[in-house]
Amino acid sequence: MVRFLHVADVHLGYNKYRQDNPSRMLDFFRAFDSALETYAIQAQVDFVLIAGDLFEERMITPGILNQAEYVLDKVRSAGIPVLAIEGNHDNCPYGVKSNWLRYLCEKDYLYLLEPDETGTLQPWDPETARGGYVDLPCGVRVIGSQWYGASAPRAIQQLARQIQALPPAAGATILLFHHGLEGQVCRYQGALRYNELLPLRQAGVDYLALGHIHRHYAVEDWIFNPGSIEANSIQENQQQNPRGVLLVNLDQGPPQAELKRDYWQRPIHRYTLTLTPSDTVSDVESQLQQLVQRHRSDMAEAIVEVTLKGEVGFERGELSVRSLQGQLQEAAAAFIFRLGFAATAVAYQTYRDGTAASPPRAQIEEQVFTDLLASVAEYRDRAQPLAKALMRMKEDLLQPNANIPDLYQWLASLSLESEGWEDQGRRG
Repeated sequence: MVRFLHVADVHLGYNKYRQDNPSRMLDFFRAFDSALETYAIQAQVDFVLIAGDLFEERMITPGILNQAEYVLDKVRSAGIPVLAIEGNHDNCPYGVKSNWLRYLCEKDYLYLLEPDETGTLQPWDPETARGGYVDLPCGVRVIGSQWYGASAPRAIQQLARQIQALPPAAGATILLFHHGLEGQVCRYQGALRYNELLPLRQAGVDYLALGHIHRHYAVEDWIFNPGSIEANSIQENQQQNPRGVLLVNLDQGPPQAELKRDYWQRPIHRYTLTLTPSDTVSDVESQLQQLVQRHRSDMAEAIVEVTLKGEVGFERGELSVRSLQGQLQEAAAAFIFRLGFAATAVAYQTYRDGTAASPPRAQIEEQVFTDLLASVAEYRDRAQPLAKALMRMKEDLLQPNANIPDLYQWLASLSLESEGWEDQGRRG
């Protein structure tokens, strides 16, 4: 029986959250190291596949290169070959003939499998450290490819013809291919249809090792995608988007690929707090603090996202999101804490004046005042009497001999908490 590890989308050097926490970049190294230590070295696999995007960027720092060398050297010392292809993040730009994957290949850390300049699959040549496919001692043939982008359907046809023309393989045939399958992720343009991949199966590919899409999926026991090793965004949390590495057994019958997720990864937790129009700013702050207290044990050293939804009776600017986010991160002892405001202000509706169905203008104006006041939680319970007082103040201001100082004195004499507010508003 042959056993191997299929990984993809390692993205060493990923730095999206460096402003929140610079140590986030190390998480991708830790996940890569933990996954290969556990499911390659300790599991004593025959070989490891990297189906593209070992690095986040084509240009990397010496520190990121050292991370790759550290992990790959451990695997090499265990006598386990690593076979890799380029992804869209780490492929050679047009007109450039080398990159950091080529460097790692020439240093004997991995086999970089790719067609030659004419698109032909040549056998692996240890002297030049180049080739499009290699026949491993365990009897498995592994074939490489490139990042083809929009030309992938045409490239598949050429690859299928090339594979059919190769000498017979002693055992199973694996193809490394960095591209996504249609229907696996929403809002993803350029994914391949199943029928576009089918020529590869007809050409003799027993295991199509995909990368590129950061979630796990498998189709008909021959198309397999492990997903990213570590989450590239909060949306890639394990609860909603299972991902990891695939530990695969090849024996008689279809490949048996088991998704492994229990290596080291940074935990991600997402919460939603639904607000109501009666909630004040103080209420929201209190509810957030209570949420942190309830889930503090899960939030510690995790990436945390809390989203505020629903309707609120205050303007967004009244809630100091950035300041509150910092306080909550400290209280939760979270690695990264994100507070998102997706709530909407309470809507109100009035009539347009001048239509046959509309009430008198004064009634419309009073309704506008009432709606505006009701949209603020602090004034909601007293919206109607306050609106009447505002109407009285508007009428007085429009008088030719309006006495502004008297109006200020009148306003100062009113008590917002007084049960007689409505009566005072009526008096003229």
